[in-house]
Amino acid sequence: MIRMRAFYSYRQGKGRAAGGIWGAIIGEVVVILGWLAGAHGAGQGVSVLPDDWGRAWEQAGVEMRPLQIVHGPAKSMASIEGIKALKDIGLGGIVCNVHFDRYMESPEHWETLMETVRACAEGGMRVWIYDEDGYPSGAAGGLVLKRNRDFEAQALTYDAGRDEPFVLRPAYEHTHASNNFYAARRYPNLIDDEAMACFVELTHEAYWERLKEHFGTTIEAFFTDEPSLMAVNIGQLGEDVRKRVRVVDPVDEAVRPLPSIPWVRDLPELYRQRYGGDIMAVRTSLFTGDGPEDVRVRRQFWSLISDLTAQRYFGRLQEWASAHKVASSGHSLWEEMPLHHVPLEGNALKSLMRMDIPGLDMLSSDPEAVIYTGWLTATLPASAALFNGGRRVMTEVSDFSQTLGGGNRASLDQMQATAGWQAALGVTEFTLYYDYRGRSADEYQRYCSYVGRVNSLLRSAEPCPGVLLYYPIYDLWGEYRPVGETLSLESQSERARRVVQSFMDLGQGLVRRQVAFAVADHELLGEAAVRGGRLVVGGRRFGCLVVPDGVELPEAARGAVGRFETAGGRVFRATGRAEGVDFEALRQVGGYPALTPANDRIVMGRFRREGGVILLVVNVGRERYSGTLTGMEERDWVVGHPESGAVEAAGSAGDGRIDVRLEPRSSVVLVGLPSEGP
Repeated sequence: MIRMRAFYSYRQGKGRAAGGIWGAIIGEVVVILGWLAGAHGAGQGVSVLPDDWGRAWEQAGVEMRPLQIVHGPAKSMASIEGIKALKDIGLGGIVCNVHFDRYMESPEHWETLMETVRACAEGGMRVWIYDEDGYPSGAAGGLVLKRNRDFEAQALTYDAGRDEPFVLRPAYEHTHASNNFYAARRYPNLIDDEAMACFVELTHEAYWERLKEHFGTTIEAFFTDEPSLMAVNIGQLGEDVRKRVRVVDPVDEAVRPLPSIPWVRDLPELYRQRYGGDIMAVRTSLFTGDGPEDVRVRRQFWSLISDLTAQRYFGRLQEWASAHKVASSGHSLWEEMPLHHVPLEGNALKSLMRMDIPGLDMLSSDPEAVIYTGWLTATLPASAALFNGGRRVMTEVSDFSQTLGGGNRASLDQMQATAGWQAALGVTEFTLYYDYRGRSADEYQRYCSYVGRVNSLLRSAEPCPGVLLYYPIYDLWGEYRPVGETLSLESQSERARRVVQSFMDLGQGLVRRQVAFAVADHELLGEAAVRGGRLVVGGRRFGCLVVPDGVELPEAARGAVGRFETAGGRVFRATGRAEGVDFEALRQVGGYPALTPANDRIVMGRFRREGGVILLVVNVGRERYSGTLTGMEERDWVVGHPESGAVEAAGSAGDGRIDVRLEPRSSVVLVGLPSEGP
């Protein structure tokens, strides 16, 4: 289990300096191949995949394979030979940027990057552009604030002990800007329209000016990394760590940690235009107060902040990318902590929906992370893609948590199982911080081939979640109370704790029972239609809705849910944390196969493709599993082993049963063939 304190330590420690994470990676390779033995007619019927599926499985193209994150390619990489060396170990491309040294201002480094991209074009490799000097994105390596110091992120602070309790100050001390492993550096304001226009000009336009001939072909996407509104204390680095961090802007130790909220100069006018009120007159409610009016003010404020973040940062990047023939991608900060979504971006799901390829950050290659917080980290961007009508979902994946402090690197089977559960939850684009230089070529090839095989079947397939879990950001807006100390669930109201704990328990319960699901907020739910007894959200049909304990739906969402229930739809409302929710009934309503005996370390994704059904089944646990999948559709089934590449017939499942045996950390892909066969 990832405990919060340990998880924060490696969440902060995403050191991106050259050689920062690679030097700590050591260990041995452990390879365990998973297999599934067919029963009830095994060997009968079709024993091969459809032709195009089979060809892609046997030799996955670069579009199916992972991308290596390479910050500031060395001259040795800026050649056909250098790129071929990466291709030979199984990679499909790179995520790169101009070197961090003299960032954006070194002609020599720009030339090296241009040569690297030209080599990728000639060598048939994909390129994504990483948009920052380290992280968090938005600063252009400090150039935005060098252009105009008034662009700095702002925090409205509150101190009830002062005659004038409100003070507006830069959001720097006691924030992520001054407490990450890359650099202590002042940070721009994501919701300042002029500041973000400056960031795009200094960063994106600079890449376009030099590499425009490759946009939309070799260069596919831009990657933004952990932008946030900053005005919150998510924990301070220890002094032993702080001594090793590059300090660009010294921290003023006299600045006290105070309850803070994000601010921008035109916010009072925007609030007045939207709500017809004066935010300055009611700003005390943003920090304290339990009455209905206090809750209303908080909900209105954070709704506005959510929209500004989505529009002025993520939306600006998406619009620029579209105009320049590339996709916008990346991930936000602390996706796995629902409470933190409020101060960091307002609404994580809304921000992710302004990406063409929404993404996540998976810092742990312990496969069991999925059953604790990893499910949320992946389901948020997967849901954003689903409701946008897209398919591609990005992960930035590494074994940082394993290697932090000199620990052992992840083994191959851990890496593969971590890729497997993410693919089961919808991930298609794997960007890697694993050390390709510290591992054998064979090991890296096997990992990349695993990803390629899984993607060869799933990347063009349609995820099929039949259950919708309500994302209670609206409730957290009303409950959120800024604090000066490190933000934690314990610092919040009893209702906030109920809502978050119930939401997390429900998500864990679903993933541990192999029920595929998506998450949707109040806005998506409020726009939902009801057709044929199904709830239609973002064009997707759901047979049942799960609502966490303590939730109060706004009027539009409440109306949609009422219409759904009237039409015969199933709504499961949790009492306590997950009490009152019949997970077995959810499985049956969703039409998911069941594992007998049950096992909460098996993760399963369900997809449809060209009339066929595909199940990805991953054992993230440490014990061998032997059991039966029941409720399988009656069609010919083929089983693929992504670790080895073997493919074999599994039978027709005429009685709805297929026996399964999975070694620890192993996977199988079950393909229910289209009725007309291959």
